[in-house]
Amino acid sequence: MKTKHLYPALLLAILTSCSSPEKFVYLQDMEPGHGYRSEVKYEAVVHANDRLDITVSSKNPELAIPFNANNGSFQVASDGTVSEHATTRRGYRVDVDGNIDFPILGKLHVEGLRVSEVTTMIRNRIIEGQYIKEPLVSLEFLNFKYSVLGGVGHAGSFSSEDGRVTILDAIAQAGDIAPRGRVNRVTVIREEDGERVAYTHDLRSKELFNSPCFYLQQNDVVYVEPRYRKQDREDSTWKYVTGALTLITAICSIIWATK
Repeated sequence: MKTKHLYPALLLAILTSCSSPEKFVYLQDMEPGHGYRSEVKYEAVVHANDRLDITVSSKNPELAIPFNANNGSFQVASDGTVSEHATTRRGYRVDVDGNIDFPILGKLHVEGLRVSEVTTMIRNRIIEGQYIKEPLVSLEFLNFKYSVLGGVGHAGSFSSEDGRVTILDAIAQAGDIAPRGRVNRVTVIREEDGERVAYTHDLRSKELFNSPCFYLQQNDVVYVEPRYRKQDREDSTWKYVTGALTLITAICSIIWATK
C-alpha cells in the first residue's frame, strides 16, 4: 500500500521541480519590509515634436486671454466675466530646433527642459514683462506616446497625459509578458542627443528601479525579446516529457485500481 502512494508522489515532485518560478517572477530579489528609494518628483522631459497644452490663468481672467490663444475661444461679457468655449486643443508643437511659438512671449526654447522648468520659465517671462503679477501656468502632454513590442500580450502604441509611465506600467498596458517572452531581456530603445541607445533590463531584479529607463520618455520603444530555437526545443522536449509522465501516471492508476 505504501508503494501505491509513492509513485504518484514521486511523479508530482518531478513535475513541480522542473517548472522553476525563478524564470518568471518579477522583482524576486526584493526583501519584504525593506524600503527602496523611488524618484517621487520625476517629471517628463520635453522633446522635439512634442505637442504641449499650456494654460495661463490669473486672478483677473481677462489678462490671461492673450496667452491662451491656442486653447480655445474666449468671450468677455459686459460685467467683465470671461467665458471659454471649449474646442479641440491644438497645443504648441515643439519644432525640430526645440522651440515653441508662444503668444506675446514669442519663441521659447523648451527642448530638454522638465515640465516644471518650462512652466517656471513662462511664468517668469510673463512677470518680467509686467503682463500679469501672479500668473499660474500649467502644462500637459497631448501626444506623450510609447510603443511596446515583442513577447507581450498585445503589442502597440500607447499614450499618457501626465508623462509619468514606468516600464512596468508599459508592460501591464500591453497585456503583460507573454509565455514566450523573456523576462530577463526587456530592452528600452531611446533617442539621446540624436542617437538611439538601447538599455536592457532583467525584470526579475530590483536593479530595475535604478535604471534610467524605469520612467519612460516620449517615443521610447519597449521590446520584450521572445524565446527562440533553443528555448523552443526545450519547451517541446518538456512538453513531450510531461505528456509521457501524465500517460504513465494514468496507466499506473488504472492498474492499481484494477488490483
